[in-house]
Amino acid sequence: MSAAREQPVLDVAAIGAGFGGLCLAIKLKDQGIGSFAIFDRGADFGGTWRDNTYPGAACDVPSAMYSYSFYPGKWTSAFPRQSEILRYLHRAADHFGARDHFHFDAEVTAARFDTDAALWRLELVDGRQIAARVLVSAVGQLHRPVIPQLPGVDSFTGPAFHSAQWRHEVDLRGKKVAVVGTGASAIQLVPEVAKEAAHLTVFQRSAPYVIGKNVKRYSDWQRNVIHHVAPVRLANRLRFFMIGEAAASAFTGANPLVRQVLLSRWRLRLHRGVRDPELREKLKPDYELGCKRMLLSNEWYPAMARENVEVVTSGVTEVTASGLTAGDGTHREVDVIIYGTGFAAPSFLQPMRVEGLDGQTLDDAWRDGAQAHLGVCVHGFPNFFLIYGPNTNLGSNSIIYMIETQVAWITQALRGLERSGGRWLDVRADRQADFVAWVDRATQRGAYSGGCHSWYTAAGRNTNNWPTLTPLYRRRLRRFDLLDFDVEPASEVPAVTRIGRR
Repeated sequence: MSAAREQPVLDVAAIGAGFGGLCLAIKLKDQGIGSFAIFDRGADFGGTWRDNTYPGAACDVPSAMYSYSFYPGKWTSAFPRQSEILRYLHRAADHFGARDHFHFDAEVTAARFDTDAALWRLELVDGRQIAARVLVSAVGQLHRPVIPQLPGVDSFTGPAFHSAQWRHEVDLRGKKVAVVGTGASAIQLVPEVAKEAAHLTVFQRSAPYVIGKNVKRYSDWQRNVIHHVAPVRLANRLRFFMIGEAAASAFTGANPLVRQVLLSRWRLRLHRGVRDPELREKLKPDYELGCKRMLLSNEWYPAMARENVEVVTSGVTEVTASGLTAGDGTHREVDVIIYGTGFAAPSFLQPMRVEGLDGQTLDDAWRDGAQAHLGVCVHGFPNFFLIYGPNTNLGSNSIIYMIETQVAWITQALRGLERSGGRWLDVRADRQADFVAWVDRATQRGAYSGGCHSWYTAAGRNTNNWPTLTPLYRRRLRRFDLLDFDVEPASEVPAVTRIGRR
C-alpha cells in the first residue's frame, strides 16, 4: 500500500449510514469528538431504507417511536412509507451537521486490530487504509439479502430478484408472477403486486400472524400539534411505546391476557379477510404467537383471497427455466420471480473479515452463534463496539430505542477508556458468558423458543432478539462499568493517547 493512500489516525471509525451510524455521529459531535469518520458501501444515507424500495415498503413500527427521541419528525401518518423515512434521515443529517463525517461508496472489506499500535486498521474496497483507535459497527442485521440456494436457481430465463434489490424497470402488469416467502417484506409487496399481475403465486413455508394497523393519514392540524406541542408529542410517543411493550409482554410469557387479545385480533382479521375455509386453513400459523415476528397489514388477507392469487404451502424445491417446482411435485410456470426471503441477519458483519487479538476472527468467535456482552462488545476484540448487535433486535417495539441506548453506552465507554489511561478495553470473558447465559434462560421463558424456524434462532439459539421488556435493556446499559473489562495499561506510548476533543 502506497503512502499516498494512507489516512490520518482517527479516534473513532464506524461502518454503516443508517439510523445507528447517524445517531452515533450526532452523539460523537455532542461529546466534542471531532476525529471520527463513518463509512458505508451505499451511495447515501439510509441503510435498509435506502435499499428497500419495493412497492408498499413502509415501517410497521409507529412513527412516534421510529424516530430519534431528540429529533421528532413531522410525520404524515402513524406508519410512514419508505420514502418519508428516508427523507427524515436526510433532514436529521443536515440538522445536526453530520454529513461531513460520512464517506459513501466506501465499503470496508476487512478490519484488523493491531496490538502493537493499539489501533484498528481498516481496508476499503477502493484500496484505502484507515487507522482508528476505536471501531464501531452500525451495519445492523438486515443488510445482506438472502436468495435461497435452490437447485436450478440460476436457470430461470425471466427476471428474478430479491425484494431488497427491486428492479423497477420490470413491468409486472399482465404477467404471471411468483413471490417466494411470506415475511415482513412480502406482507407489504404482495398486495401491491396482486393489483398488477395477471396471476400471482405465493409460496409460503409457514404462515405469519397478521393483525391490522391504523394507516389513516394525519391532518395538517394533527401534524402540527404532535410536532410542536411537546406534551402531546411525548404522550403520543409514550402511548405507542406502551402498546409495543404490552405486545412484548405477551411474547415473553409475562402477560397471557394480552396474548389472548392479540390472538383474538388475528382471528378476526383472518375471518373477515378470507371467507374460503380451505384457504383460511392454509393461512393459519402452526407455531406459537411471537416465535416469528407478528406482522401488521390491512391488505394481506384480502390479497390472499383475490381471484388471481394462489397460495402454495408445500414450499419450493427447484427453479426451472420457466418457473418453480413445489414440494408436492407440481410446477408453476411464471414470467417473474420475486424472492421475499429475508436477510442473513445472524451473520451480522459478513462478508467483512474482522480480526481481533491473536488473529482470531469474528467468524471464529461466533462459530456457534453470534454473542456479545450487552449486545455491544465481544471478548477478544478490544475497542470494538456494535450497534444493533446480537440479542438487541425487537419483535414488537422500535429498534431506535435500542440504538439510542447503545450509543449512549458507547460514548460512556469512550470516556471510560480515556479516564483509565489504558490502550484498550476488552470485555471480560466471564462477563460476556454470564450475559449470554442470562439471555438463553430468558429466551426459554418466552415465545422465541415456540416451535418455529425463524431468523431469530437460525443459529440454534436466540442470537438476535432481546428476550424481555425493553426498559430492562436500558436499565442494564444505564451505566458503563469498567470492572466488566480488562484494561491494557499504557506501558508503551500508544499512537493515540486519548480520545480527541475539539
